[in-house]
Amino acid sequence: MQAVATKTMTNLETIRGAIAAKMDSAAFSSWVAPLDFRIVDNVLVLTAQNQFSADFINSVHRNILESVANEHGLQLKVGVRGVAVAEPVANDNNVQQYTPVTSMADACAFNAFVSTDENAFVLSACKKLAAGSVSFSPLFIYGPAGCGKTLLARCIRDASAGRVVMMTGGAFVSEFTRSLRDHNIFAFKDYCRNCDTFILDDVNALAGKRATMDEFMQLLIDLRAAGKNIVLTSNTTPNNLTGFDRRAQSLFASGLVADVVAPNENVRRVMLIRAGTPANVATALAGRIVADGNMISGVVNKIQAYAELMNTEITIDVAERLLADTLKKSKTPIAMVQDMCDKLGVSYDAVCSAGRNRALVLARMIMMAVLHGATKLSLSEIGQYVGGRDHATVMYALKQIEKTAATDLVLNAQISDMIAEYK
Repeated sequence: MQAVATKTMTNLETIRGAIAAKMDSAAFSSWVAPLDFRIVDNVLVLTAQNQFSADFINSVHRNILESVANEHGLQLKVGVRGVAVAEPVANDNNVQQYTPVTSMADACAFNAFVSTDENAFVLSACKKLAAGSVSFSPLFIYGPAGCGKTLLARCIRDASAGRVVMMTGGAFVSEFTRSLRDHNIFAFKDYCRNCDTFILDDVNALAGKRATMDEFMQLLIDLRAAGKNIVLTSNTTPNNLTGFDRRAQSLFASGLVADVVAPNENVRRVMLIRAGTPANVATALAGRIVADGNMISGVVNKIQAYAELMNTEITIDVAERLLADTLKKSKTPIAMVQDMCDKLGVSYDAVCSAGRNRALVLARMIMMAVLHGATKLSLSEIGQYVGGRDHATVMYALKQIEKTAATDLVLNAQISDMIAEYK
């Protein structure tokens, strides 16, 4: 009897080894290794901890398992653990259930995203993924803060058929940690995998968290193997993510990588009008709000709150006074010159005077060079803003400052920074 038991154990270990040799090591560790192996009447019986695990193994890994069983003259059966155990089993969903922390979020339709030519590609990719199965997975959406990545992710969530799981990167970290603490990690795994579309908004939040990252990588591998749709958002491209190893970057980039550009002036105007801002006010403000969707939302909230609380109409004058801390300063040439006077430590009156001391002359030449680089003003027009100088004086100043800046790196950097600021 003991000899038969020993032979059976030897056969099971051989079978385990044969299966491990044919599978990815991570998939074997996550799905096959936890199974109970038995041989009953020439049948290899693999018992999973819950129905989802059994279904997933049957749909994804059955071919490998069946081929190994046949090699040993056995049939295959994958079932669910049905015998009660004395102590709760962490991954038995009949004993413990994972309940996600729910969050309320407004429903979003794709027409809520104001598209431009630059964003037409990523918008089309999102719509196609939401409409059904696509050949690319994951869809990796990246762009600066406030460009609309989260809005697109919510649009996919609300337009997709089937079950959708959407989390922020921070929520995934905290929920994974909570499931470990509550001893229901396998229920958490099941929750994430039992979906048709999985969306993680802000994958950057996983950077440097090794245990969470390992679990997330295996989740992506399993979802891809099962033909599920995956959407990830980030503030940068996969190759530029910090805190992620090369394997993670490679997996993120293996589907479709698409960028979202920040809203341009026309998009900002449309967003303001859609939120109820008068058209003339929206037109005046659009060019003076930074290209950040979050900032635009803040501006809209402030305007709406003021109109409601003060019971007054929002005019351009009211909006400029209300948003003085938010709007960019006017970039008229005279405003630029006056601002440069403050930066260079000279008075505007002195710049416009006939004074010829060295510091004053250098300040005038810097101002002329900045106006020439940041605006489309003619040389004569530039001279008029710097004390009424003529065309020849401006041309001479530009040549002199070019020679000086070629050897003075500090001056060259100062001029370049000013030009970038005033453009």
